[in-house]
Amino acid sequence: MTRSVDGTFAMYTLKDPAFTTRQSWLARLLLPAGVHASALPLLIGRALRAFCDGFIAVLLPAYLLALGFGQLAVGFISSATLTGSALATILVGVLGNRFPQRRLLVLAAALMAATGIGFAGLSSLWPLLLVAFVGTLNPSSGDVSVFLPLEQARLADSSTSDARTALFARYSLTGAFSAAIGALAAALPDWLTTHLGISFLSAMRAMFSFYALTGVALWFIYARLPELHPETVSATVPLGPSRRIVTRLALLFSVDAFAGGLVVNSLLALWLMQRFGLSPGIAGQFFFWAGLLTAGSQLVAVPLARKFGLLNTMVFTHIPSSLCLIGAAFSTSLMATLALLLVRSALSQMDVPTRTAYVMAVVTPPERPAAASLTAVPRSLASALSPTLAGALLAMGWVGAPLVACGLLKITYDLALLRAFRHIKPAD
Repeated sequence: MTRSVDGTFAMYTLKDPAFTTRQSWLARLLLPAGVHASALPLLIGRALRAFCDGFIAVLLPAYLLALGFGQLAVGFISSATLTGSALATILVGVLGNRFPQRRLLVLAAALMAATGIGFAGLSSLWPLLLVAFVGTLNPSSGDVSVFLPLEQARLADSSTSDARTALFARYSLTGAFSAAIGALAAALPDWLTTHLGISFLSAMRAMFSFYALTGVALWFIYARLPELHPETVSATVPLGPSRRIVTRLALLFSVDAFAGGLVVNSLLALWLMQRFGLSPGIAGQFFFWAGLLTAGSQLVAVPLARKFGLLNTMVFTHIPSSLCLIGAAFSTSLMATLALLLVRSALSQMDVPTRTAYVMAVVTPPERPAAASLTAVPRSLASALSPTLAGALLAMGWVGAPLVACGLLKITYDLALLRAFRHIKPAD
């Protein structure tokens, strides 16, 4: 496959000529028109990772509490995972153009397997903090791992400009739907304890072992990705003419990420468990329905972006979701709280595919890997700080403060983004 004049397709060398042929029917089913079949393994990998993220985000606080740790430890572990992901993403942005992307994805899959093994076998706080820092664990509702910039860059190069938003919507939809199914799997430890008689802690360790096996599966999937043509790899350069716009976007995205870190799924699950007495299984059911709404919103974002533009879709779906989060903080009824959080889930992630498509559209094709990494890094760093703060606020009894702060900061971000970029139009 050769790169077109406007750089919309990467140049691939398919070492296995049957790679595209064997998967063409599935590619036609899952991929929008104008997208190369080599994007399909990335969607499959995203689904597997998101399924694990779905149950990990719900079970992580319960697992840490079962090990004898408190709310602050949950915040520390969450911050360590996000900080480590940020530093790994920095390395991808700075050094990633020197290595084949397939090799980096394979290494990330191996790291995921090691992370699951570490959490399944360790019980002390400091070793767990170390594994969380260097590993791939994701306590949030979105993808913050080192996989993200690598996959985004390959996806952008595998589609035409017209299909790019739809492709990123499928990518986000795949992640959100799989995370919703994964959230339901958070009830498995209770089921295993009740029906098989094993201890709750052993059942939780089994879930982390499954996480490790998923990393092994991803290793095999990514190892079969087609190699980028050497000319494409050498053309991948750090930021050049788009440096200023990417820097401004990265700074604004960091505000949004810091706010989101205050209510990562692990901490939101902890908040629901402590305020309303929800069990991990019931909390998992809530996150399942929330995930389904999030998944559906990814598809709705595509026609909205076509009609109103990428930036307007990002901003004017985000603000109402933040108001719902603030309302949930002050609600005293469980049903009303869950309803507000579900409405928030239906709106809050519409900016994910549109934001990614916007970044990929306002930079030149050779800058896309660096742009993906350098807009993700501040997000990861900023979001790494806030879970510890949120955990401290919960431990102090200020149960609604993280939700209110998150909502207000996100509204501020949306208004600032609209003001700064309303005159900048993405390329066709």
